[in-house]
Amino acid sequence: MASPVGDRVPAAASASNSDATNRKNLLLLIQLRWLAVAGQVLTILLTQYWYGIALPLVPMSLVVLFLVALNGFSLLVLHGRAPVTNSQLFIALVFDMAALTIQLYHSGGAANPFVSLYLLQITLGAALLTTRSTWILVAAASMCFVFLIYVFEPITVPSHGDDLLELHIRGMFICFVLAAGLIVLFMTRINRNLRERDAFLADLRQRSAEEDHIVRMGLLASGAAHELGTPLSTISVILSDWRHMGAVKRNREMAGDVEEMQAQIQRCKHIVSGILMSSGNARGEGTIRTTVRSFLDGLMEEWNTTRQPLAMPWENDFNPDAPMVSDTAIKQVIFNVLDNALEASPHWLGAIAARRGDRLVITVEDRGPGFDKAILAALGQPYMSSKGKPGRGLGLFLVVNVLRKLGGDISAENRPQGARVTLSLPLAALTDGDEHDT
Repeated sequence: MASPVGDRVPAAASASNSDATNRKNLLLLIQLRWLAVAGQVLTILLTQYWYGIALPLVPMSLVVLFLVALNGFSLLVLHGRAPVTNSQLFIALVFDMAALTIQLYHSGGAANPFVSLYLLQITLGAALLTTRSTWILVAAASMCFVFLIYVFEPITVPSHGDDLLELHIRGMFICFVLAAGLIVLFMTRINRNLRERDAFLADLRQRSAEEDHIVRMGLLASGAAHELGTPLSTISVILSDWRHMGAVKRNREMAGDVEEMQAQIQRCKHIVSGILMSSGNARGEGTIRTTVRSFLDGLMEEWNTTRQPLAMPWENDFNPDAPMVSDTAIKQVIFNVLDNALEASPHWLGAIAARRGDRLVITVEDRGPGFDKAILAALGQPYMSSKGKPGRGLGLFLVVNVLRKLGGDISAENRPQGARVTLSLPLAALTDGDEHDT
């Protein structure tokens, strides 16, 4: 059953993307209006001076100036901070329809072949507006058409050898070519904007589902850590009692085993404490001010002492050094990558830390079999693993999501012998502990 949290898209992000899409669509309307202005000026000049058909130039010129002013206002809205809404797009199309109606009123009414341009505006409305707004636009265009049938200023066509019907058909052809070209041009761009919006929303849903998955795993890990605390403490007390028993003291081998078990118990308790700290149950206990170089050197030393002995080449080339706040989540991210490399290549792996501008870059290389193509294509997806064991693939999934929260990223590639994983983190995420509490 799908989680309701995973299916929910953050409202702020969705609203932001909707505003971005509306701004792109408003820009398309502005560009279309500039073409309309140019087309009207050209048509008026050809009709007046080429065909010799007298037109009321003053009122028709005022409509053109109105469209220019409307475009100027639309540009102010486009570059303003206020969000662009569906209602604003609807009002913009209504103004365009009103301007077209006035021009048709002064040039023959419904008999004007350019009356078909109403369909262009309705098509744009169907792509940009809600269903209700589109039907309102259809009703408005229909009323304007009916109005122009009965109320209009007739034009006088001089006799210059051209048949009136032939002249009308020419106008219809020009209108058809103009409308068809504009529909194809702008509908393809509008559809591209809509596809970008849908892709963005799909990505948000995917991230929401992944974060819900992380929350559930975090709750499970926190609960398990609480439950493990008591038996670990009990075992530690028992081992401490055994160390003081005479039989154990006299048997060096057994004393060594008890000491090793106590060391492993302490390691388990340290891991449990880290889980609780990361989940927020021990907030403040792990906040340690240090530097990036010291943090990385200490981290690598701890990893080497707790894993099997391995001559791992480690280069700390992070210069110049920078202050940071020690973070358990970052340590676990690096541990996860190192553990995966060690599992793939038990005999050799290397790591390099460097500073590139304002970012910390850590590169881990191994001499294992490398990544499958499917894993590289879906890097960080849960349960994507070539190890074929239940629960595998969660390590990189958590790494990718933690890095994403911190503003970082991860990349993986295969080498001629082995694989390479590169972690990149902004230094700003390391120096402000409040930004990346986990």
